[in-house]
Amino acid sequence: MAFLRQFRAAPNLLTLLRLFIIPYLIIEILAGRFRIAFALFLLAGVSDGLDGLLARWLEQRTTLGLYLDPIADKLLLSTLFLVLTHVGLIPQHVTVLVFSRDFGILLIATLLFATGTLRDFHPSLLGKFNTLVQIMGLTSVLAERVLSPGSAAAIHIGTARHGLLELIALLAPISAAQYAWIVIRRISGPPAAQTLPG
Repeated sequence: MAFLRQFRAAPNLLTLLRLFIIPYLIIEILAGRFRIAFALFLLAGVSDGLDGLLARWLEQRTTLGLYLDPIADKLLLSTLFLVLTHVGLIPQHVTVLVFSRDFGILLIATLLFATGTLRDFHPSLLGKFNTLVQIMGLTSVLAERVLSPGSAAAIHIGTARHGLLELIALLAPISAAQYAWIVIRRISGPPAAQTLPG
């Protein structure tokens, strides 16, 4: 499929929608309109699930989608960590650890890819779990702001939020260490299928 025609594939249109949602999500959070922000976040999550399903059902897996989908996911999560930290809803140390991990992985992966040392990047189980916990943590932060303060549901969500954010902070350096171990093992060992954390 020609590169420009790949933009018209249904899964890629959904991914582009997810990118389009990000600035409006930021605007709503900064304005304190968390109900709308939560709805936009859920819409982004639904589009993320649908684009993968459509790619399989319609047999529209494209090179553009292969790169665009994880970029959209990472941009959405990273932006939310930044803006929610800015408004005081996520501790600074959590966001610093998340960004340090992601920046380190991106930098080293780019260098290894450019030199031809490592080319096949697939998320590890720990990388997928790390992403899942980040999504759950961000969901709990936004959900808590939507619920009535002091309600039983808000208290339970608040407890879950605290635990999830601390787990995110714990997983970031562990996942980074796993990434470093995989890279060292792959470089020093015989050529094989490469697996890196997402």
